[in-house]
Amino acid sequence: MQKKAIIVSAPSGAGKTTIVKNLLRFIPSLEFSVSACSRTKRDGETNGKDYYFISGDEFRDKIADEEFIEWQEVYPGSYYGTLKSEMERIWSQEKNPIFDVDVVGGLNLKKYFGTEGLAIFIQPPSIGELEKRLRNRGTESDETLWKRINKAAYELNYAPHFDHIVINDDLEKKCREIADMVKHFLNI
Repeated sequence: MQKKAIIVSAPSGAGKTTIVKNLLRFIPSLEFSVSACSRTKRDGETNGKDYYFISGDEFRDKIADEEFIEWQEVYPGSYYGTLKSEMERIWSQEKNPIFDVDVVGGLNLKKYFGTEGLAIFIQPPSIGELEKRLRNRGTESDETLWKRINKAAYELNYAPHFDHIVINDDLEKKCREIADMVKHFLNI
């Protein structure tokens, strides 16, 4: 089996998680790569399904032990990363990992996988629309909302470094478009 990877990145609120869930539903050869993080679990999230929730100390220990393909401190004291053991889990099932990661994580994964990785940047139609989506989630305080919006404005500068940029202005249409891209890349 050829070990390829699908990397979907976007600023928070641009629709990447919805798009990834759609791809998983319609492309059986994909398996969701569960990232590790040091943040607290949100309501409705499951350890080992949404993320591997570990403490900051445990995360730093795993960094020191070189257990990550990539990792980063997204916000002060808030770590995210991809465990090497997660890739082994997915490949042992003869599937290809699909990543739902932030922009820097996506670029790190693209560098790691090289031509065996398809990196897709999901761009919101505008910062105003992104703010509306984040507010509608109801999970952000005003302070965290503005942190995410400011980070998103910065992350948009990285879009040209991805293989494809998709402006998410029509979710259903974009899901089909991205599914076609992925199938072509995986030769299925």
